[in-house]
Amino acid sequence: MQVGRRSLVVLAGLPGAGKSTVLGKLSSDADISTLDSEQVRARLREVLPGWLPYRYYRPVVHLAHRTRIVWFCLTAPGPVVAHEPATRATTRALLLAFGWMSGRQRVLVWLYADPDDALAGQQQRGRLIRRTSFARHVQRADRMHRRLRDGATPRGWRQAHLLTREEVSSGLRLDVES
Repeated sequence: MQVGRRSLVVLAGLPGAGKSTVLGKLSSDADISTLDSEQVRARLREVLPGWLPYRYYRPVVHLAHRTRIVWFCLTAPGPVVAHEPATRATTRALLLAFGWMSGRQRVLVWLYADPDDALAGQQQRGRLIRRTSFARHVQRADRMHRRLRDGATPRGWRQAHLLTREEVSSGLRLDVES
């Protein structure tokens, strides 16, 4: 996949779809910044009491992750690749604003996973989200999946790519334009 040097690439999809796995296998011909909320969560786990359930500091993780996205968009010399479910239109709008304010091309990479596979992915990593929350993600993701499958590029995004877990099982390569 080819992106500009000043791009914000949002790797989106259902919780459990495999976004973190794809980030871990991401390769490029240039320096890229990869941002995953799990990086923030792991750091906070090191400093917070072990008995504190994640649900109590989840909002802090989300706020810190999005703050990092803004910071990297403003300061990183190369592409920024950010993991974010982005099933909500408001979240996608926020990410568009981050890219626009920092002069970055916005690239949406939607990782499609069947809801049952995504749920299995959550179970495998030991991070299940509430059933009602997941159902809302599935509803919203289904609408986006249909739009992308029909060839639509959502407003504000320079590129939109629909990929399956199978298509990125060996990784995803970003070629950066000069």
